[in-house]
Amino acid sequence: MSRGLSTGVRNTGGGRRQDMQTTTPMIEALSHYLDLSSLELKASAQNMANVDTPGYRTTGFDFAAEMGRCLDSLGHGSDDASTAPSTTPRLGPVDGLLERPDGNNVSMDREGLQMAEAQLQFRTGVELLKHEFTRVADAIHEDK
Repeated sequence: MSRGLSTGVRNTGGGRRQDMQTTTPMIEALSHYLDLSSLELKASAQNMANVDTPGYRTTGFDFAAEMGRCLDSLGHGSDDASTAPSTTPRLGPVDGLLERPDGNNVSMDREGLQMAEAQLQFRTGVELLKHEFTRVADAIHEDK
């Protein structure tokens, strides 16, 4: 019984070779979700590390918009790895932050909140991924 699982099967001249990788659209989406959560943590850490750098401007990205872009790419993608969506977000300056006299606009309060949110998103993604792997394993063992 198929539940949306996809396995790669290649004909390599002498016969069929089946890849061991099994994936679902949900696993692909959650993989990108975790990648974006991780990058958001890194961006916040970079901003925090530059809190005392004169002229440093806070950088970040819109998590929801980038996740939507990844999901759109997955929805229109193919099995070809070269067309896989990029998980590199469009980092840019964060508007609306107060600038100190030295030109730096990093807010440790904002970055702490961003980091906490990204950690929560990452943990949620891991739990959802565990659930999806359990579902896949159940589907595999269902016919046995």
